[in-house]
Amino acid sequence: MNNGEFDSALTYNSYLAIDKLLALQTPLSDGPEHDEMLFIIIHQSYELWFKQLIHEFNEAAKALESGDTHRSLAILGRIRTILKVCVTQVDILETMTPLQFNAFRGYLSSSSGFQSAQFRKVEALLGRRDSKMASHLPPAVQAEIKEISSRNSIWDSTLAYLAKRGHKIPNEILNRDKATHYQSDPRVIDALLAVHRDDPESAMVCERLMDIDEGLQEWRYRHVKMVERTIGQKVGTGGSDGVKYLASTLFNPVFKDLWDIRSQF
Repeated sequence: MNNGEFDSALTYNSYLAIDKLLALQTPLSDGPEHDEMLFIIIHQSYELWFKQLIHEFNEAAKALESGDTHRSLAILGRIRTILKVCVTQVDILETMTPLQFNAFRGYLSSSSGFQSAQFRKVEALLGRRDSKMASHLPPAVQAEIKEISSRNSIWDSTLAYLAKRGHKIPNEILNRDKATHYQSDPRVIDALLAVHRDDPESAMVCERLMDIDEGLQEWRYRHVKMVERTIGQKVGTGGSDGVKYLASTLFNPVFKDLWDIRSQF
């Protein structure tokens, strides 16, 4: 093989664009501070996982709406596992002390994790409907999130799946305006109770959603405690409310109906 043939051959490095990937970590601090590299890599990793979560949620929606139980379980299980990895990454961040973080924190200027457009997309896919959730993001990103918010959330796709399997999901729920927040309905609660009693496969799909909900809440909790451990009650980077804001997101289930039925068995 001559040099020309080698250069054109697909390699691990070229397929994964390793050179470009490794050039994306650009610390701003003087020196730079040793721990800034960890901070950058962890947050870039989160953004990659958010990208994968968006990819998987879209595939899960297709599987659910087509009534494919096994495909749905596989994809929802993968999402659950990705969330576990996201939680584990907090452990790595917590190896950085407050003094180590403060050594480069000032260089972050107005940047903040609150500005993560991809996480807002994940929230929209999960069913969050809030006109202000993307107001701080560029107009093009706001338009993308608005488009996501106009179609089925993963919960809407699940209800469509249950209806396809013969469960009594009201048409007005299935055909509601998807740009509005889902409101719990007693008829859906009754259908979910029947699912768990009479349809083991559908119940497994619902339990996968519970895994995802629990995983997301666990990640939020670990994120809050990590931030509190690092900066205490200080204002967050970018002028956000820091711990106060993050704490307000805790214990807000995504799939509230699935939690509510627990007391009715």
